[in-house]
Amino acid sequence: MERTPRTLATLVLALFAALGLAAAPSADARGNGREHRLDTAILARMNAARAAHGLGPLRRNAELAVAARHHSLEMARGGYFAHASADGGSFAGRVREWYSVVGRRWAVGENLLWSTPAIGGRQAVDLWLASPGHRANVLGRAWKDVGCAAVHVADAPGVYGYQPVTVVTCDFGRRG
Repeated sequence: MERTPRTLATLVLALFAALGLAAAPSADARGNGREHRLDTAILARMNAARAAHGLGPLRRNAELAVAARHHSLEMARGGYFAHASADGGSFAGRVREWYSVVGRRWAVGENLLWSTPAIGGRQAVDLWLASPGHRANVLGRAWKDVGCAAVHVADAPGVYGYQPVTVVTCDFGRRG
């Protein structure tokens, strides 16, 4: 194969496309910044609520954040809203795939939320604090780690009615 400048340019573009390195950010990439800001705002608001109740802060855990992101994406794209996975598996089993267990003792909890894309960190946490089960997770003394993941979808199917939606999963954990 003769390597002309045009051939090399085509190969470079193909490589960039294969690696997802397009020059202009995709809608997903632009959304990821907004999603990350919401994840951060939710954690900050949960820690403020915990401080107001004399509790220590939750630490962001990358493993739990990955588990949460996978679940938020699965729900938003699959058009359902539940702690169980799309295949019916428990949330604890799903989280355990990502959250490495140290020793025999570990525990996980989960808060979910779906709303319009305008939801903010304060609103999300205030909704959870108004619900006894969700409040117990936010203010739980046992929890040390948390991973939150917000996903924005422009036309989510199923229970979301092909409307714009933000789906949030926060997975809480304790090991050892």
